[in-house]
Amino acid sequence: MKESRNVRIFDTTLRDGEQAPGCSMNLQEKLEVAQALELLRVDVIEAGFAIASEGDFESVNEVAKLIKDAKVASLARATKGDIDRAWEAVKPAGNPMIHTFIATSPIHMQYKLKMKPEEVLERTYEMVRYAASLCPDVEFSAEDASRSDPEFLCRVFAKAIEGGAGTINIPDTVGYSTPFEMAEIVRYVRENTPGAENVIISVHCHNDLGMAVANSLASVKAGATQIECTMNGLGERAGNAALEEIVMSLKTRAGFFGADTGIDTRQIYRTSRLVSAVTGTKVQINKAVVGQNAFAHEAGIHQHGVMANPLTYEIMTPDEIGIPAKQMVLGKHSGRHAFDARLRQLGFVGDKDESDTLFIKFKELADRKKIVHDKDLEALIGIHRIEEDIPVIFKLDRFVVNTGNTITATASVRLERQGSLYEQVAAGEGPVYAMFTAVNKIAGVKPVLDDYSIQAVTEGQDAQGEVRVRIRAGSDIYKGRAISTDILQSSVQAYLNAVNQLVDDIENSKVNRG
Repeated sequence: MKESRNVRIFDTTLRDGEQAPGCSMNLQEKLEVAQALELLRVDVIEAGFAIASEGDFESVNEVAKLIKDAKVASLARATKGDIDRAWEAVKPAGNPMIHTFIATSPIHMQYKLKMKPEEVLERTYEMVRYAASLCPDVEFSAEDASRSDPEFLCRVFAKAIEGGAGTINIPDTVGYSTPFEMAEIVRYVRENTPGAENVIISVHCHNDLGMAVANSLASVKAGATQIECTMNGLGERAGNAALEEIVMSLKTRAGFFGADTGIDTRQIYRTSRLVSAVTGTKVQINKAVVGQNAFAHEAGIHQHGVMANPLTYEIMTPDEIGIPAKQMVLGKHSGRHAFDARLRQLGFVGDKDESDTLFIKFKELADRKKIVHDKDLEALIGIHRIEEDIPVIFKLDRFVVNTGNTITATASVRLERQGSLYEQVAAGEGPVYAMFTAVNKIAGVKPVLDDYSIQAVTEGQDAQGEVRVRIRAGSDIYKGRAISTDILQSSVQAYLNAVNQLVDDIENSKVNRG
């Protein structure tokens, strides 16, 4: 049997994934995702775009300090200012990397860069050489490579290799290519770029036409040795190639691709759920590998086949991606030992103080629910960590709602701030609308409600309702999330979490009132 070659996984969830509208993460969330990615054993974590803002620089720098095994990269345009900032951010990492890029397609060079091809060649060599003088590991990307002239693309890559790049990346920046074309580009670059045999050849595919994963896999078949991707396929516009689909395709069809990764696939499901939770972006129900229905069988003939032998209709097993075969059930009589043990099995990493707080919240939940499932615990952890990072301007003291199909809904909400109580009454088309309006009156804001969703955490009439809210004030987005067995309580708390962030920014003069 032919020896399998290793394909590196370059994860850009924290950079390209976060650029998806409404998917921004705070520092704590980024650090938690970074830790999960290291447990997943990705080869490279692209932590952000250090020059973009002080917040981006801080998050890249903190990820660099935290991560020990994976390479930590920062994106940088092919300018000294960008490269200096990227190096300063990733320098603390055990394995730092600078990822610099410049556009190479005619349309980008003419209209965006306003540079001639020869100028792009010169800039590529100079900036890659400068980056390599600072950092031993440099990746160079030719932005919009799939719409670039292949001959010119090879000349650019040759300059990058000459300047010291150890990885050359072929991005399908606008998701324009097809599997056949991507494979041909990879082959052409391999065969016509001096020095290509000595570097890693990478691809970065976007999903505008729904072919990001197919394009990435075709590239591997053609000889690419690194794939850039994101958890759950997050990213700008239609997103990026989905890490979980790529990894499981290579594993399931190892004989066809002749390639494998170093990913610990049993961490895939947990990481997918974490990214979904911190970004507030649900995984579609029929999403390949990690969707709720990915291993569901309803048709009778399928059910019969799976019961007889799972391989009849399952080409991979839930256990392979870390879906627990049996969830531990906890209740109000469960002790601290069982609680802590289950948190560890769920991948929880936290100190004793955090565990103490979670145990108190677990006991409060267990008094309201007969059974506390794994999903309940995961939700508790996620909400707790989000709330820890949210400024508490107003606290919910109480709310009363009157509603029905023959009356206009009204809500009385009382909030506490610095020992003083503030109460407002509002009416609306429904109880949730009325509560949100009352909160707005107390806080003195009028944000736009961009998104509001409720999802049961588990099955049953006593299930917790997880509410996610996204509000907008001008161009600024704020997200809130809360859970409770009372969906009205989780609704008003999630909204208040978002409003508190808005009020904090207003009082610190960061935004105008919505």
